[in-house]
Amino acid sequence: METIRVRGGRAPLWPLHLRRLETSCRSLGLPFPAALEEPRGGADRAHRLQVGPTGVMVTERAVGPGRPLRLVTSRLVHRPYPHKTTERELFAAALDEAREAGADDALLLTGRGEVAEAAIWCIFWWEGCRLCTPALDLGVLPSIARSRIEELAGPLTERRMLRGALAGRSIFLGNALRGVVEVAELDGAPVPADPATAAVRRGFWER
Repeated sequence: METIRVRGGRAPLWPLHLRRLETSCRSLGLPFPAALEEPRGGADRAHRLQVGPTGVMVTERAVGPGRPLRLVTSRLVHRPYPHKTTERELFAAALDEAREAGADDALLLTGRGEVAEAAIWCIFWWEGCRLCTPALDLGVLPSIARSRIEELAGPLTERRMLRGALAGRSIFLGNALRGVVEVAELDGAPVPADPATAAVRRGFWER
């Protein structure tokens, strides 16, 4: 499954989506639909491709807001999610939990309390001028946003970070639909901004 942003009549991250989709199909034993064409024209939207044994299903919907978000730490434990599939019950439950708490999304931790990913976003933070993100071997999704941000910022520093070590750090989120969005609050505490995040946000869609 891939959810692709159509922006300004084209899909700027289309090659990254195709690469990940082909990798997932190969790993899951699904036929890769080689005749796919980049979605173009029309309104700004989310274009979703769901690939299965019987072919491809396409749906479209509006794009959500891109304002700074409030995160809360979920009580649910992250489970490895190496491929983007429709099996997202854990993430849906975590998102419901966050919204019941008045937040926008939930931060999931591993069984050891290490930062993994949010329900619908990947997470990044600054350590000085170094841009960090959870290690892929925690089982986090190799997201399109992560690939795009690495193109912009150079190699990311992978960390196994306990939740408490995020306190006081500048944090932002990324996904292939809404781009780069700053975290305004984490568990009710304000999160400081970093001017370097703005440069990543501006460059995200410029291809």
